[in-house]
Amino acid sequence: MRFLIFFVAMLLATSPPVSQAWAATATVRDGGTLQLGNVTYRLDGIDAPAFDQLCIDEHADSWACGIEARDQLVKLIGGRQVRCDDLGADPTFKKRRLGVCKIEGGDPTSLSQLLVRQGFALNIDASATGRFKTDEARAKDDRQGLWKGCFAAPQDFRRGQKDGTLLGAACRADRDRQIREALFPEDFVMPSGCNIKGKFAVRARVTGNLGIYHLQACRSYPGLTNPDRWFCSEEDAQASGFRRAYNCRPPAKSK
Repeated sequence: MRFLIFFVAMLLATSPPVSQAWAATATVRDGGTLQLGNVTYRLDGIDAPAFDQLCIDEHADSWACGIEARDQLVKLIGGRQVRCDDLGADPTFKKRRLGVCKIEGGDPTSLSQLLVRQGFALNIDASATGRFKTDEARAKDDRQGLWKGCFAAPQDFRRGQKDGTLLGAACRADRDRQIREALFPEDFVMPSGCNIKGKFAVRARVTGNLGIYHLQACRSYPGLTNPDRWFCSEEDAQASGFRRAYNCRPPAKSK
C-alpha cells in the first residue's frame, strides 16, 4: 500500500503542470480568443484572423473575415458553458493564457479543431503529429471559410507584413498587387464599437512593442487618419504588442 501511494505521488509530481478552469460562460473576444471570468485564453494550436482583418472572397470582393471568424466561434459555443485546460502563459500574446477549450457536456472535440475544420483558423502545430494538419488540408480542398477566397496569414496581418505569402483558392498572380491593397488598405474601416487606433512604429520597439495605440483621450487621436489596426479594448491592443501613446490623458479617478 505504501508503495502504491508513493508511486501515485511520483506520477503526479512528474506530470505536466496543466490546470483546469471551472466551466463558465464564455465571452468571445475574436476568432481565436475567449474569456472565462477574468482569464483570457487563446485557443491552443491555431491562429485565427484578427478581429479587424479583411479578406477577399471567391468573387474578389473584400469581406470582414475577422468579424466572421468571431461570429463562427460564437455559433460553435451556442451559449453553452466552456471548460478550458490551462496550458500556461501565452508566449506570443501578453496577459493571456493558452487553453484547450471544449464545450462543457457537448462535443468532445476542441474548439480549436472545430474552427480549423470550418476553415476559419490555421493549424500552427509544427510537431510531427500535426494535430490539425488533416483538418486544415480538408478545409482547404473543400474551400471552407477563409480558403474560398484569398487572405494573409493572421500572423502576417498582425505584423503588417504586406509581402507575405497569400493563401486561398482565389489568389491570382496577375492580380497580386490589387489583392494586397485590398487586404492591407490605407484607410481601414473601423469595426463597430472598436475605436482604438493602432499604428506600427519603429520607436515602439524600444519598449519591445510593434506599435502604438491611440485612445480618443489622446491628443494624437484626431490627426491619425490612417491607422494600421483597430482595437476594441486596451487589453486587446496590449496583447497584440501595442503600447499606449504617451500623449493620452490619464483615466479619470473615481470619487
